[in-house]
Amino acid sequence: MAIIVPFKALRPQAQFARQVAARPYDVLSSKEAKEEAQGNPYSFLHITKSEIDLPEDVNLYADEVYEKAKENLHAFIQRDVLFRENKACYYIYQLIMNGRSQTGLVCGSAVKDYEKDVIKKHEFTRPEKENDRIKHIKTTGAQTGNVFLAYRDVDEMNELISNWKQEKSPIYDFVADDDIQHSVWIINDDKTIKSISSIFKKKVPQTYIADGHHRAASAAKVKAALGDDATAESMYFLTTLFPASELKILDYNRVVKDLNGLSKEELLKGIAADFDCTLMGAGAYKPTQPHEFGMYLDGNWYKLNAKHGTFTNDPIGILDVSILSNTILDQHLGIKDQRTDKRIDFVGGIRGLGELQKRVDSGEMKIAFSLYPVSMEQLFDIADSGNVMPPKSTWFEPKLRDGLLTHLIYNEE
Repeated sequence: MAIIVPFKALRPQAQFARQVAARPYDVLSSKEAKEEAQGNPYSFLHITKSEIDLPEDVNLYADEVYEKAKENLHAFIQRDVLFRENKACYYIYQLIMNGRSQTGLVCGSAVKDYEKDVIKKHEFTRPEKENDRIKHIKTTGAQTGNVFLAYRDVDEMNELISNWKQEKSPIYDFVADDDIQHSVWIINDDKTIKSISSIFKKKVPQTYIADGHHRAASAAKVKAALGDDATAESMYFLTTLFPASELKILDYNRVVKDLNGLSKEELLKGIAADFDCTLMGAGAYKPTQPHEFGMYLDGNWYKLNAKHGTFTNDPIGILDVSILSNTILDQHLGIKDQRTDKRIDFVGGIRGLGELQKRVDSGEMKIAFSLYPVSMEQLFDIADSGNVMPPKSTWFEPKLRDGLLTHLIYNEE
């Protein structure tokens, strides 16, 4: 069963919350982060992307980058921009985007649960990304990145959170520059804290990483590296847990640089063996059901419907990303490993299908594919089976902001 704990969050004074809150470190380039933080000395990007305060030619993984992050974090605390909660609490985090809200519980999740697979994974991690977060955590002593977890709904938990939101006022409530509303409530009542811990221990057999595999893996490796010096705080890592009913997965689309030496006619003929292909014209085509794809090529969109026999019913084989990978990308376009092949790129659904057309029409890419999103149940099924999804299978929006709630792993003194 899932073990979670309240924690003493390092968080901003209310008047600084909107300025501190920053988009996750891994969705911004250094250049984008520098532009976003320009003129805002309170932006948490000074901590999560501290290279923005160093010369442009600095190696992003140099020790001075992590030392600068530590220096900036301490400066935020000394200037009283951030303060440490005086008791361990749970927090409720609600995000509203385009009129749709999702609400999660911010807490510490047990590293032991991650190691024992009570916290389920569905992606492989990359060593260089792990090492970056390991260095950041060890140097700053802080888990600044939130791991986004999902779990199957528990009515008792849903009711508890709903009632707390109705009866209490949020400690933070603001609309960010991208029009997403962020609201945070603090749960500091001992009885309620105990009830929440008990619900998860008794009624939530496992949780699932939706976003943040590298952050979770890094937290576990930091705890292991500390060995006998591991603190009670390092036994847990910063997570926000969302019930499945609150979440929506967006499509994660593909663009490819060339046709692997094929002509358009040859490619269309090859695709016809596995798909019913319908010319849709210039208007962007968004798939409306599983096993249906959009393809943009030479100024036109096509609707592709996978034929029976092109996929299996196992948790991986039934995924649309698997169908596309095993047929078109592998067989015809020669892309064997999407993780390493430089001819393919991935476009999150939040950018819209216009981004696919733009990249093809510009000549940067030759062909684009739009996919139907993976479902939460498919994610759960794959994680439960012990398998992993093909790369870039899921895109979650809205994203949690860094800086509102940080977990310190070293003892307070």
